[in-house]
Amino acid sequence: MDTQEHRRRLVLLLRMAYSGELAAALAYSGHWRSLKDPEERATVQKIEREELEHRATVGEMLKALDEKPQVWRECMMWMIGRTVSISCFVIGYFLPMYFAGKLEHANVMEYEGAAEHASHLGLERFIPELHHMSATEREHEVFFSSKALNHPLLPLVKAIFRWDPHEVMAIDSSKS
Repeated sequence: MDTQEHRRRLVLLLRMAYSGELAAALAYSGHWRSLKDPEERATVQKIEREELEHRATVGEMLKALDEKPQVWRECMMWMIGRTVSISCFVIGYFLPMYFAGKLEHANVMEYEGAAEHASHLGLERFIPELHHMSATEREHEVFFSSKALNHPLLPLVKAIFRWDPHEVMAIDSSKS
């Protein structure tokens, strides 16, 4: 892969992350409000703040590359985030936890991919922050995965959406 392709892919990943963090923060603002347990509410509030911090960091990276977010993606992610935020009050406990874990799993991979492209481009200043954001997203993934385990709908949802929170927990416990 040549330098131009690494740059193109890095910018794509950063744009996706920037707008995705908006959707996640908006979704989590409704998610924590829908929860009854004060500890879970506080954790999801913290996750919401971390998503906004990631968005600011990614925005700075885009700016350093003389790139901007995509307006259409921002609009789409705003709509998705607001829709998910509202739906958390309707669809119950399990599905928001499951899909948040699945989303965070994708974010981990996104930031790791961005770090790899940044490395190929010699953007050493980006790499520690991208790895840090990936690690934080992994923490989010573990939290949400732990909440989706052992739910009676998990086998059905796992079969449809092809993501298993048990695998996340197995990886996490092997690191301990």
